[in-house]
Amino acid sequence: MLNTMNFDGMDSMHFLVGLLNEFVNRLQTKGDSFFKEISWKQCFLLICIKLFDKPPAISELSGAIGTSHQNVKQMLLKLEKGGYIKLFHDSEDRRKQRVMISEKGIAFDQKYAEPSREFMEQLFSGIDSEELKVTVKTMMKLDSNLKEMRE
Repeated sequence: MLNTMNFDGMDSMHFLVGLLNEFVNRLQTKGDSFFKEISWKQCFLLICIKLFDKPPAISELSGAIGTSHQNVKQMLLKLEKGGYIKLFHDSEDRRKQRVMISEKGIAFDQKYAEPSREFMEQLFSGIDSEELKVTVKTMMKLDSNLKEMRE
């Protein structure tokens, strides 16, 4: 007999937090199998690097992805070893390390551009723009609340 879970008595807030955790785990697993060369988290880090106007400092990246400086540094060292990024010292403050995407990182991005677009289309299939807007708005509020709790 199948052992099922019963969520009938659970309030919506607790259910949503559990659902978010489950979703993140599934997304990471799917992402790790989607990208052959690097992990999903490393790919997310590459995406975040590209979003900055100029090469970001490690501290700027850690703030952007919501994890510690040490975790970001470890991921960056692996990406650097693989040739996807280049770490260099800031010209004004040699204590700061900045990050830029290498030619290999750009090639990786180009290789996965179309498969990533298809993945996103499939992931968001059946979700209309209004549902997406409400979800983004709610997630932004939750993220803001979480950031306030850390301070």
